Amino acid sequence: MKKIFLIVLIASFSLSSFAQRSDNDWYLSIGVNAINSLGSRNPIYQPGDWTFEFPISAAVEFNWSEDFAIEQSITFNGFAESSKIDVVPFGPLPKDYNYVSLDTHLKYYFGRHIFRDADWIDFYANAGIGFFHIDETNISANLGGGVLFWLNKNRTFGLRAQTIGKFAFNHKDSGFDNNHYQYHLQAIFKL
Repeated sequence: MKKIFLIVLIASFSLSSFAQRSDNDWYLSIGVNAINSLGSRNPIYQPGDWTFEFPISAAVEFNWSEDFAIEQSITFNGFAESSKIDVVPFGPLPKDYNYVSLDTHLKYYFGRHIFRDADWIDFYANAGIGFFHIDETNISANLGGGVLFWLNKNRTFGLRAQTIGKFAFNHKDSGFDNNHYQYHLQAIFKL
């Protein structure tokens, strides 16, 4: 019953937000990412040991209101043989591993509610689901947030920094495909 109530509540916010906006905005972002899979609950634990191998990330975002958006992203990265990862705490990885993820996020932009006169900066929170692969494949529940800096008055080009916590399903049995943090630095363009 609680799940049904939550779904109805989210849908009603979405529909009311959609009805308040006459134009729909699409954005493309591209940039780099880093992965913290060190087994710590601290999102800024040992930044020097985060992985940064072929760190490409891209996303498409659809804003259906001033406050809400949905984003689909793809991320590539990797773990070199010398990388630290939480399931191998006492030695190097046995080989290189590639990382790929597909994430879908619902985003809530709340920056204009805090800084009403600052149209050059915006903050958001995001939540969603992801699919990622290192050694095996796993699905994750994602939770994060970010900041977006607009570099022009028309708000058509900007830079954003984002952190996402990825909580893997079956994380106790998933080996390398486990809980981790992912950080993005991207340029964003209005389409």
